[in-house]
Amino acid sequence: MDIVHAGLDLSRRRLDVCVLDGAGDCVGEWQMPPDRDGLGCLAAKLARPGVVVRAVIESMNGARFVHDQLELAGWDVDVADAHKVKGLAPLACKTDRIDAWVLAELSRRDLVPAIWLPGPQVRAGRERARWRLHLVKHRTALKNRIHSTLMAHGVPCPMTDLFATKGRELLDTLAVPQPWSTHVLSALEVIDHLDDEIDACVAALRADGADHRYVPLLRTIPGIDWVLGYTIAAEIGDIERFASAKKLCGYSGLCPRVDQSGERDRRGPLTKHGPRYLRWALIEATTHAARHPAYAAVHQRTKTRLGRQRGPKVARIEVARRLAEAIWHMLTRNEPFAPHLTPAAQNRTA
Repeated sequence: MDIVHAGLDLSRRRLDVCVLDGAGDCVGEWQMPPDRDGLGCLAAKLARPGVVVRAVIESMNGARFVHDQLELAGWDVDVADAHKVKGLAPLACKTDRIDAWVLAELSRRDLVPAIWLPGPQVRAGRERARWRLHLVKHRTALKNRIHSTLMAHGVPCPMTDLFATKGRELLDTLAVPQPWSTHVLSALEVIDHLDDEIDACVAALRADGADHRYVPLLRTIPGIDWVLGYTIAAEIGDIERFASAKKLCGYSGLCPRVDQSGERDRRGPLTKHGPRYLRWALIEATTHAARHPAYAAVHQRTKTRLGRQRGPKVARIEVARRLAEAIWHMLTRNEPFAPHLTPAAQNRTA
């Protein structure tokens, strides 16, 4: 059985393909449209008896569609981590053709830094949680725009929530010139519509999360309820793919960059390599988790040590990392949250 290796470099309008045989010789190079017909034509070009095609494509928007279509055609397709590919094969001259050749060569040498691909159910769960967050961001932007309009025209806002009952009464009698008054009314109509859509999303998350094996455990963590619990569970997928709590922390992107050489050891900003929705959910949970007895002391200590400017931000990140470590222990042991699952308690008992 012969094996050929295909490197696939995907862009918005085309797919550059480089195919190598086992000895590294080029079998063919093509440029195909990245749609269903183009991928079917590509599969037909390499459909030969006794030939197995192993392909590699970098992770990006659209890569999963290419992966699924070519796997249906009988190919063995890996999706490579784009950051790790750059570390394995830095290039002085970078073109789409060269990128495709690099991916094919990594496959031939069995050096592909493949990423984990979620199944259809996990992908659907992620889409539900991410769509709700997308709607919330649009609603927040509209509310901020209304607040900005009031400030621009010298209108005071005496209430805490401008969009509650008393705040709506103020906005209904708002005396600002055109076109600002019309824009405020239009924004309020869109906000009301977004409220209904977000409520429907939350109801769907609650119904879907009731059968999820991770969500009931995650809801026992301080600061995590239905929405955050469902988001974290969907972004993690399968906890078994993380060998340790540190692996889950690294996946979340909440660990600082490390630049180490000899006696020099520097810590930089966060790597932010993992899904940003998982980072958002963990940091959002720290609002209440930082007041829990398991984390209050370390949160306050970090704030005091770093001062008013950096202290609160770094303290939230530290608590979020500790939440990620506790989540790994909880889901691997199938136990609810308890103080003995926190890193500080583990250090005391070590």
